[in-house]
Amino acid sequence: MSGIHKDKSNGEWWRNGVIYQIYPRSFCDANGDGIGDLPGIVEKLDYVKSLGVDAIWISPFFKSPMADFGYDVSDYRDVDPIFGNLADFDRVIEKAHSLGLKVIIDQILSHTSDQHAWFEESRASRDNAKADWYVWADAKEDGSAPNNWMSNFGGSAWRWCTRRRQYYLTNFLKEQPDLNLHNPEVQEQLLADLRFWLDRGVDGFRLDAINHAFHNQSLQDNPGRPVKLDENGLPPVNSYEYQWHIHDKSQPENLVFLQRVRALLEEYPGAMTVGEVGDDNTHKIMAEYTTENRLNMAYSFDLLSEDCSAQFLRDTLEKNRQVIEEGWPCWSISNHDVPRSFTRWNKGFDSETAMARAPMFLLMQLMLRGSVCLYQGEELGLPEADVAFEDLQDPYGINLWPEFKGRDGCRTPMPWFNGGEINAGFSKVKPWLPVAEEHYHLAASVQEDDQHAMLNRFRALLKWHAELPSALATASQNILETGDDLLVFERASEGDAERYFVALNLGQEAAEIDLPEAFAGSEDITPEGFAGALSGSKIELPAAAARVFLKK
Repeated sequence: MSGIHKDKSNGEWWRNGVIYQIYPRSFCDANGDGIGDLPGIVEKLDYVKSLGVDAIWISPFFKSPMADFGYDVSDYRDVDPIFGNLADFDRVIEKAHSLGLKVIIDQILSHTSDQHAWFEESRASRDNAKADWYVWADAKEDGSAPNNWMSNFGGSAWRWCTRRRQYYLTNFLKEQPDLNLHNPEVQEQLLADLRFWLDRGVDGFRLDAINHAFHNQSLQDNPGRPVKLDENGLPPVNSYEYQWHIHDKSQPENLVFLQRVRALLEEYPGAMTVGEVGDDNTHKIMAEYTTENRLNMAYSFDLLSEDCSAQFLRDTLEKNRQVIEEGWPCWSISNHDVPRSFTRWNKGFDSETAMARAPMFLLMQLMLRGSVCLYQGEELGLPEADVAFEDLQDPYGINLWPEFKGRDGCRTPMPWFNGGEINAGFSKVKPWLPVAEEHYHLAASVQEDDQHAMLNRFRALLKWHAELPSALATASQNILETGDDLLVFERASEGDAERYFVALNLGQEAAEIDLPEAFAGSEDITPEGFAGALSGSKIELPAAAARVFLKK
């Protein structure tokens, strides 16, 4: 094998690249206040570089009252003091770029904090300069909310304001009023704020909940959705799931706005966008949002689900292939909003098999058509932490406890050391969330010198991926229907100059599959550490085994 799979010269460094998500509150505390910060990120960037990733995505660090831990922005152009200051951010950019790492930052364009100066002015009266910067609506005759829209976090999406005697829209927490992007002034302001960070040297944006940016101005009720009962025969915990969300998000006006965002980024060679898209028909939205000069990439919640069966993955990947042609997906199986994949996708498997399945899922992501986003701690094989109610910080979990425990379990501090250091080396004082006891023995320092440890398995896989022939970046993808616990797919470069055959066993039992005649004489390029073998034309696959073949 030879060549580099990412062509940095054409500005599309992100295509088939690997992004590492940093949740700053929980990454590294450099100033000893129990909360991770920007200087802590600078301190650990050499470690990130050693993984073999191409870019970092930093979750929000903007000035914020932290009702939703930074996703409620009160100043788009400043750093919250708990994370540092603008000079600290500039040092992140400088250090990352010196290491060859790109820097992507979150941007929240659909809503702000209720403590943002814009909202303070908007709610003061119905006729001030920013009166129409947020989504306001009169009450119904009986004083109830304008319609039946629900918040993502449960309950009505509308909040009453006594000053204006109107309701304002909150698709998330009540402290997160929705901006009115139908107002051209709001769009201009948000584009100017994007330019502010581009001028500081960022290489791209992860656009949070970007399909929530526009609402249907008619304020029509959302239609009801047939309720899916859980394994106990109970309806959903969250009232949000009782509707088809066709009027409160994913509106056609958003497509035009995303073209304006793209036009801005075209002024900065190499700058990119990846959008978070959650919808009832995610593949359709991803396709629309990543075509016709809109977003460069999009990712959905499809692979952030509880289901990781071979059939589910086959169906999901095939739907994606059928819909997304010109566009480009970004594959993520863990992030700051869902239980960690090591726990979520290994239910029913013993610990040894679970440890083998984590690299297998990374191999899957690396070989799929698209880019990859890893979440801090995935490379250590961290399981979901069980956070006691009295230690919870996430309002989502506090509101819906105990049926839903929120997102704190995936946000606990990164374990760096396990040699007597308090809080696993994350902080010298009590951290904002406790370090999970089961994470100490998985600390980065423990795994560093063990070539068989998860950390070095991930490093080896990313190095292997970086050395694959460049044609893999845009190769076509064909998911094969095996009807069992195997996930099998082919990739083919233009003109079939390079063809890949990938087989993974997601089940509990050993399995085998025929290597297609078209791949006779192909090279087995499977990375080291994976079980499985080719015997004649049969691929033998124990549980958690994988094989990759290349035919030139």
